[in-house]
Amino acid sequence: MTELLVKNACVIDPLSGINGEVMDLAIRDGKIVEEVSDAAEVVDAHGMLTMPGGIDSHTHICGTKVNFGRYMSPEDMRAGRTPRRGAMHATSGYSVPTTYGNSYRYSVMGYTTLLEGAMAPLEARHTHEEFSYTPLQDTMANTLFDGNWGILEAIRDGDTKRVAAIIAWTLSAVKGFGVKLTNPGGTEAWQWGKNVTCIRDPVPYFEVTPAEIIRSVVEANELLHLPHSVHLHCNNLGTPGNYTCTLGSFGLIPDLNKKRQTLYATHVQFHAYGGSGWKDFCSKSEPIANFVNMRPQIVMDMGQVMFGRTTTMTADGPMEFNLYRLHHDKWSNHDVELETGSGIIPVVYRRKNLVNSIMWAIGLELALLTKSPWQCLLTTDNPNGAPFVKYPEIIALLMSKRYRDAEFATIHPDTGSRVPLPAIERELDWHEIAVMTRAGAARALGIQDLGKGHLAPGADADVAIYPLKIDEVDPSAEYQRVIDGFSRTEYTIKRGRVVARRGECLVDGSNATFWVAPKVSEAYDMGKDPDFIEKFDRYYTVRMRNYPVQDEYLTRSRCIETEADL
Repeated sequence: MTELLVKNACVIDPLSGINGEVMDLAIRDGKIVEEVSDAAEVVDAHGMLTMPGGIDSHTHICGTKVNFGRYMSPEDMRAGRTPRRGAMHATSGYSVPTTYGNSYRYSVMGYTTLLEGAMAPLEARHTHEEFSYTPLQDTMANTLFDGNWGILEAIRDGDTKRVAAIIAWTLSAVKGFGVKLTNPGGTEAWQWGKNVTCIRDPVPYFEVTPAEIIRSVVEANELLHLPHSVHLHCNNLGTPGNYTCTLGSFGLIPDLNKKRQTLYATHVQFHAYGGSGWKDFCSKSEPIANFVNMRPQIVMDMGQVMFGRTTTMTADGPMEFNLYRLHHDKWSNHDVELETGSGIIPVVYRRKNLVNSIMWAIGLELALLTKSPWQCLLTTDNPNGAPFVKYPEIIALLMSKRYRDAEFATIHPDTGSRVPLPAIERELDWHEIAVMTRAGAARALGIQDLGKGHLAPGADADVAIYPLKIDEVDPSAEYQRVIDGFSRTEYTIKRGRVVARRGECLVDGSNATFWVAPKVSEAYDMGKDPDFIEKFDRYYTVRMRNYPVQDEYLTRSRCIETEADL
């Protein structure tokens, strides 16, 4: 039995209704408890800001596309190098660090749970192997279904239950957590050198539309009672005027779940563009935020862009090709048979570039114009908008109008006529930041009942203590103190152990991987379905019996079983 007592913590825990209360936190065997014995180890927080461990609800840290991003950019890998010291392995990389680099940098910032935003089912082993070398965060992976042939055929045939059955079998087989749709139908069209421009375009050779894909998969997701909603990367990412497509996609979504949203829309900054081309490119954050404000069934994340060098990577292959044609830099394209694809290109977001300046403003606008912080979560779509190490700067921008104005003065001078950001006075408070980075993410992912995102008795003892005293810091004026404070915790506690202190990671650790196994009736077990088996054997390059990920790939497995309506 191990016990720890965190004394004099200024706790902000939105899911527990605690906002700035100075209190003690008792921990036993990795869980929050009511009390501990006198023999417990003591950590004195001295009134510092204390929150549940951070949760990144959309990031790209592990898997084949991430690894390809590492070795196609040796100049990036030469950045951010650190030697081995103490319990910390050597690391390298800036926008796409090594697995240990990701884990240590997240831990130093107080993050303890990560969702890999896009895992190709066929390549799931690679993702799980890299999870095992991300030791200081619990992990989970959204699984890509946007170009799955079996699902597209079932949608064409109007068989939503078969769609659900294929999802159930695949999630169980590859140990995935949730359902990801990236440019629905577009990734499959790209295998034929084509794309879809919006939700009413038919997918070549399948004659279904993105709208039909989104509606059917959303219904299937709810039939399976998955903890997380469908996670959607809308069509037409990064194109002037795409906000109409985004609004059309949002309009398809009914309110089907009382506990959480029905749709999680990711990196919406990239989908909130106005204009007919780059010459009149402008922000359309206001209609997007207004629509979300009226739809509690939708949660989005920012996908904030920050200035500097980074690497873009996505399953949206045609979008990456369009980006390559704009930048003429290195480009990678990858097809995953019968399932999805990916593309990678390094980019630099420049302050004096008008388009980049507008993109920077749009992400902030979405967070500030969305009334409820539970409906707009803080991300950069790491590393697409920026590396996650930029989160402290984003927090400061959201909390300080003065900081936003100072930054705005350094960007392209024509930006002000194309964005509403200068007119927005709102400044977020500490509680709202806790929602956007912890509580809201836990609720959106459906993991609050699994002990994540809060500090009530029974919760996982994941705690971040920041060197900030909220009654002594004015974030509106002292934004640099906010940046410094959120950049490095005083203590990061993972599963009841102090894993990081003042920028140093102290232990090697062992993470847990959350995955979902929906239970379906025998009639909907795709592992016994003759047509599914026949097509698998005919088209895949691997045999069906070799497709599932073995238990040995998961260091600490946390399987979530659901009872499907099948």
